[in-house]
Amino acid sequence: MSTLFISDLHLDASRPQIAELFQDFLGGEARDADALYILGDLFESWIGDDDDAELATQISGGLRALSDTGVPVFFMHGNRDFLLGRDYAQRAGITLLSDPTVIDLHGEKTLLMHGDTLCTDDHAYLKFREHVRNPVWQQNFLAQPLTARRDFAARARAESQRHTASAKPDIMDVNTNAVDAILREHGVHRLIHGHTHRPFVHALKVDGKAAKRVVLGDWYEQGSVLRVDADGARLSRLTREG
Repeated sequence: MSTLFISDLHLDASRPQIAELFQDFLGGEARDADALYILGDLFESWIGDDDDAELATQISGGLRALSDTGVPVFFMHGNRDFLLGRDYAQRAGITLLSDPTVIDLHGEKTLLMHGDTLCTDDHAYLKFREHVRNPVWQQNFLAQPLTARRDFAARARAESQRHTASAKPDIMDVNTNAVDAILREHGVHRLIHGHTHRPFVHALKVDGKAAKRVVLGDWYEQGSVLRVDADGARLSRLTREG
């Protein structure tokens, strides 16, 4: 059986076809997996575990149904859903992971990350990230009414889109020195991450030793799934037709 990795689904009520694709995935291929790892940005935005939006309830039901079959589901926060907490995780039957996390993946130590902290050239984003990851800011934000939080999330999405459109492409990608440093720090030769929406398997050399950086794709138009077993890793697209 395979261990499955996905990220950057950006689930949102405005794209019901992607939510349906994900539910099909949870009720189909994922049922035969060793485990499922979701490496951040499962949702387009997350305003708190008390959000009463229908989509959040539907997705928690699909995840819980999968975990109830005995398939462990792990979730790592992304830059859009970093406020997803223990209450929702319990309802969904998922285990929260810190970023970064090292796992034993079919006999090879593998580093898992969302990937945003590797984009060290994007100074504007890193400054914003530091601000919203502050526990005091989060406590104050979650104390606001749902309507106010929804308004903030809409403004933040609009600002993110403007930033992405205006920034140079290289700034939005990972910094190679940051990748080398994190692999060296954790003593691993394989990294799996998302965030950049640029699916590819990169062959690297770190201190003269071969390494790999596997980038997961987004789910805006179709799914992107990494399947890893004892024979290797395969990154592919997932559509409702197949």
